[in-house]
This record gives sequence, C-alpha cells and structure tokens, in this order.
Amino acid sequence: MIDLDAIISLRAVATQGSVAAAATALGYTPSAVSQQVKRLERDTGVALLERVGRGVVLTEAGTRLVVASTPILADVERLRADLQLSAAEGGVVGEIRIAAFSTVVRGLITPVLAELAERHPDLRLPLRESEPWETIALVASGQRDLGIVHRWGGVALAMPDHLVATPLFTDVADIVMHRDHPLADRDVLHPADLAAEPFVATFEATICRQWLRRLFDGVPNAPRVVHESMEFQNHLELARAGLAVALVPRLGRGDLGPDLVAVPTIDPASTRDVLAVHRRTQADSPALQVALDAVVHRAARL
Repeated sequence: MIDLDAIISLRAVATQGSVAAAATALGYTPSAVSQQVKRLERDTGVALLERVGRGVVLTEAGTRLVVASTPILADVERLRADLQLSAAEGGVVGEIRIAAFSTVVRGLITPVLAELAERHPDLRLPLRESEPWETIALVASGQRDLGIVHRWGGVALAMPDHLVATPLFTDVADIVMHRDHPLADRDVLHPADLAAEPFVATFEATICRQWLRRLFDGVPNAPRVVHESMEFQNHLELARAGLAVALVPRLGRGDLGPDLVAVPTIDPASTRDVLAVHRRTQADSPALQVALDAVVHRAARL
C-alpha cells in the first residue's frame, strides 16, 4: 500500500528543491525524508529520485506520482472534514495543526488556544512557531492546517493558488530607543534620520530583516546592523542599554517601561498585514472553521 505521508515528503522534495529543504519545511530530519522516499520506491517498484550533481530531482515516475496523488490527498482532506462534520453534532472534534510567527503567538494565538480548549475540549490544536515563508510551505504541503503569517510593505509573500488567505489586521512597528537618545523626542522618524544609527535586527533570511532593508531604500550605507537576534525582547534590552535602536512591532510587545520610547516611521510607514491561510480543500472542515473564526474574532479586538 502506498504511504500518503511518504507522498507528502516526495511532494515537498519537488516543491522545495532538495531533501534538506523538504525536511526543514516538513519539520523532519533529512534522514527521515530520505527513508520515506526509499520506502515509497520499494512500495512502487520504481525510482522516484535521481541524483544530479550534489542535488536530487524527481524522475518522470516521481513527477507522475506527485501529480496523480494531488487530487487523492485533497479527497482525503475532504473525507476528514466530512467525518468532523458528522462528529460535530456532539461538539467539534479533530485536530487543526497551527503554524504562526513568534509575536502573533504571544499577542493573539495563545489566548485563542486557551479559549478553544475551554469551549471544545476534544479539539486538538498543536502549535509550531515558524517564519511566514516556512508557514506558507507547511500549510501548502499539508503539514499544517492553519497558518498565521505577516506581509511587510512591498516584501513579497508568494501564496500558492490552492491556499485561501483571510486578512486579520494591520500591525505597526516603531523605532524603539532609549529615552535619552537625541531622536527620542520626535513624533515621527524618516529613514534618513536613522542612517547613522546602530541597529539590532533579526537574521538576514527573515522577512522582518528584508523589510528593514526596504525601509532604507535610497539611503546609502543603511541600515547599520551591528547586533542580530531573533527575539524582539532582546532587541528591547539592547535598546534599553543604549547599545542600539530597533524596529519592533507593537503586536505582542508589551509595556516598554520608563527607559524606552517608541517612534513610528513615515515615508514609508512600517506596517505589516497579518493574514490567516488554509487550504481550499479544508473549507468544509468544522474544526478548521471554529479555529479560524476564533482567530478572526480575537484579531478584531486588537
């Protein structure tokens, strides 16, 4: 019998371009992905991957299997939704796997999970923290069911056709600095005002870092990033120590205390749209709809 999980791994290799990238998107180890594909090759009796240079590509048979399995996986998902609909007469049951970025976990998802746990004790909602691009890949490949992503200004966030995006709200990010900083009394800041400032920022591969670079388009040699951290709380502490300034979203930020001030940027403003994404084939899932509705309602209160 063909293992559907192994087909999902093969499809991830096709979409991500390598076994290592597929493993990252699926939350597995490269060894686990390779073993699943090898088991699938044994079950089908044909080679599904072939080595090209240092990488791998799908064989013709592998490509045919991925294409042919797509409607099957969609049918399985619809069947799961139908079963949930039948069981929902006695309360929503099932599992909705969620992926979300860190600040929305603090500022939105945690209270939603607490609320749903009380209202629907038989609904499982495992959470994984991930960057927006990874979240899109996880939902698109079937490894997660509901994703919460953010899209900064003009930074692209590709959305596959089989995903549905639901706008939630727009978040604002401010320049955070020590209250004694010479710019701390400004009402707004232009990027040129910050050209010489030392910044703390997230890592280069993140969407937040890409927006920070985009913010300084046309400003030579800026931003001057001297510290890197994935935790915005660390950004605040470095700013509190007077060692850097930081671009920190308001969502999940908490009280800055007496030592820090937050000043918005203009031309451009630093805003990001927050979206929920799920696969079209889940549209009839009661469990997905309950989770999505709870997220939408909580977001409206923000």
